[in-house]
Amino acid sequence: MIQVRLAAHGVDVEFQAAPGITALFGPAAAGKTFILDAIAGFATPASGRIILDDEILFDGASRVNLPPRRRHCGYVARHWALFPHMSLRDNLLFPLAGLPRLERHRRVNEMLDRFALGEAAPSRPHALSPAQRLRATVARALIGDPRLLLVDEPAAGLDIAMRAEWYTVLRMVRDETSLPILLAARDLETCFELAGNMLLLDAGRILQSGPPRKVLDQPAGVEAARLLGIRNLFPAEIVALDPGRNTSRLRLESFELTGPYLPGCLRGDRVWLCVEPGQLHAAPHDGSKPAMNQVTARLERASETPLAVRLEFAGGIVAEIARRTFEEQPKDNDNKDWLVEFPPHALRVLGCL
Repeated sequence: MIQVRLAAHGVDVEFQAAPGITALFGPAAAGKTFILDAIAGFATPASGRIILDDEILFDGASRVNLPPRRRHCGYVARHWALFPHMSLRDNLLFPLAGLPRLERHRRVNEMLDRFALGEAAPSRPHALSPAQRLRATVARALIGDPRLLLVDEPAAGLDIAMRAEWYTVLRMVRDETSLPILLAARDLETCFELAGNMLLLDAGRILQSGPPRKVLDQPAGVEAARLLGIRNLFPAEIVALDPGRNTSRLRLESFELTGPYLPGCLRGDRVWLCVEPGQLHAAPHDGSKPAMNQVTARLERASETPLAVRLEFAGGIVAEIARRTFEEQPKDNDNKDWLVEFPPHALRVLGCL
């Protein structure tokens, strides 16, 4: 178990992480790397406390600040730093300098077998394939038998094949050890693939924490929703509440919607309304009168995603529909008017303006 409370350089966070992968998710300059460096001992917070398995690594009040070599943290840096002048075997031997010779070689051979690197052991890093360098970097971080593994943005800039390799390696480490693993990430895919828990970071503070699916489905507020890349965020006014029918009425800039009842809200409150693009229904307007929760919107752009077609409408409305559904629509280039339906159950209120 790692317990962290620290403040410095615009970062002010408090959290704990159990065995398994906890993702630190946020944009550049959110504070992810500083948090990892502070835990590893490469950066010194202005105040706070860091405790790993009941051992104090840092305490600003009592001036405890263990050096990195005594913190027992494995660190996988963003650029897979291996010593270029050493063979792979010597790279793995280097962190074990204080151990007896036989123990050092036993651990190295064990890691070479574990990460399928035996044939590459005599080679220097430049002669390794990208996948081998990746596995070698993780092997070196683990060879000292750390109590915590820190991983800094492993998937940044990787192609699809290498990203899959990263996921395979980190899953193996997660499943075969009881280590807490702190993983800095800038993409949600990595969080969903690997993490059991995530911390949503922005400008050095934690906006929300929880399992990735829960965080994405229930953002704590409009800041969290924007950070998660959620589209369709609209300011709205509550114009009616009917607890008997379990409904509400919401007025947006140019139309009104019926939504679920909003406990804790009052008529006249101004709130942020959110709906995921994939939950909107969209079809070319056939001239009929819009039904409940249907609005007429001008299509401005259609673009393909790997799994769907994204439709962007005037007014900031974004919908996603299946590619086959889009291809079946009439191809009338002169008709850009569509009907977009907002299902009441899909509407979520994130907080007051």
